Amino acid sequence: MDYESVVAAFFQASPPDAVSTPTVQASPARRLRDAIEPIAMHSVWSRATNERLAEMDLDFLTGYVWGRAAALGEPDAGVVVAAFAVFEPGLVRDAYEQGRRACPRDRLLAARTDATVASLLETLEGADVAPVADVLERAVSVADGTGRPLFSGLAGQPWPADPVGRLWRACELLREHRGDSHVAACISRGLGPVDMNILTELWVGMPLGSYSATRGWAHDTIRSAAAALERSGLLEGDWLSPAGHAFRAELEAATDAMQQPILEALGADVESVIEQLAAWSQRCIGAGAFPPDVFKRAAG
Repeated sequence: MDYESVVAAFFQASPPDAVSTPTVQASPARRLRDAIEPIAMHSVWSRATNERLAEMDLDFLTGYVWGRAAALGEPDAGVVVAAFAVFEPGLVRDAYEQGRRACPRDRLLAARTDATVASLLETLEGADVAPVADVLERAVSVADGTGRPLFSGLAGQPWPADPVGRLWRACELLREHRGDSHVAACISRGLGPVDMNILTELWVGMPLGSYSATRGWAHDTIRSAAAALERSGLLEGDWLSPAGHAFRAELEAATDAMQQPILEALGADVESVIEQLAAWSQRCIGAGAFPPDVFKRAAG
């Protein structure tokens, strides 16, 4: 999957009146997550980073999987599949193995960091990000890594020296911490990977299967999982039932609760930090370094 195909598939604007109501009405922990998403994922969506990785024979998918998994070291592919959680196992396994064959880990990590920081420096030119980077780094330092593989692996990597690089790394860490925490909340309630995808896509307002399919799941697999969720009372047809809405809200609250130490570390700065991060993320979207679809941003 080359970058131009990704742009054609994902960089479509939302309808003018599109709103993801649950995320607009969200808690501070969720609003922080939405505010950091385009910054944290600059390494995935920016043209500059993709072009640098393409020079090392990594396309969009292999660069994404190997780029995130490299923080774990070079484990067996099954470990990466488990950590990525919501993706179809064969998709992750193949991309991981192809990425490892194409490019050594140290070279990948250095190129990914250098290209992403350079791109963000251009995108956020003139912004004084150092104070927010300092606050976020302080907050990340109190985050618990227990049972959080992607967060813990990334936390062991060296921090970029530039303030913009530190901002990106802090946002990456916050994103991985929340993602790992959300997976923990979901599996504690007996959910499988397709269930997680379906509940999220419907909760943010996306059509059934539209998000799940981008994670590599086949149509029949998605429909089978949806039918099981309907039998359990969480779906009514292709949409969440009232019980489904309540269940997904409980998962969100459980995920938020695991972010509480981070919010407490931000303290009185939390609202100003969210406001500034949201503005800088909007600059990333304006620069074409993150999809403009509000539902894609909310779903992660």
